[in-house]
Amino acid sequence: MSIAAEYTAIERLRDGRQITIRSLRPDDQEELLSAVGRVSAQSLYRRFFAVKRAFSDDEVKFFLRVDFTNHVALIAITEERGRECIVGGGRYIVVQPGTAELAFTVEDGHQGRGIGGVLLRHLVTLARQGGLKQLIAEVLPDNIPMQRVFERSGVRFDKEWRDGSIHISVPLV
Repeated sequence: MSIAAEYTAIERLRDGRQITIRSLRPDDQEELLSAVGRVSAQSLYRRFFAVKRAFSDDEVKFFLRVDFTNHVALIAITEERGRECIVGGGRYIVVQPGTAELAFTVEDGHQGRGIGGVLLRHLVTLARQGGLKQLIAEVLPDNIPMQRVFERSGVRFDKEWRDGSIHISVPLV
């Protein structure tokens, strides 16, 4: 079994709050869908390059059936009002040998606290352990918050304009 499948880490955010980063599990479905419902249309557009308010059964299965080899997904959990809530998530999906596409979303009310950077650093760690050579991401030019995540993360990356978006490459070797 991949180390990513049982991954868990505790982090302290910029504001001092504690957050848990852990592997996505099938039993997270209800809370994951609830978290998506708390994300603004603008944030969903920036993540999916289209406004998504609902997902088909096949899309839900795709997002939850993670093999932790070619498709790795982590969630960010914090405690709110005495219960655990998913406030962000990130994943990478292998698109060709050695290369995986990276994507993540943080609930609007929790953006700007460093959650995106924390998710990025943990995904980079798992990708290296999984033998990947690079992570790539496509970012819309007006998605300044995502560009800042990469800039502030401490992770080395390259970026270039390509076909109307910013192509980001994170070398892992």
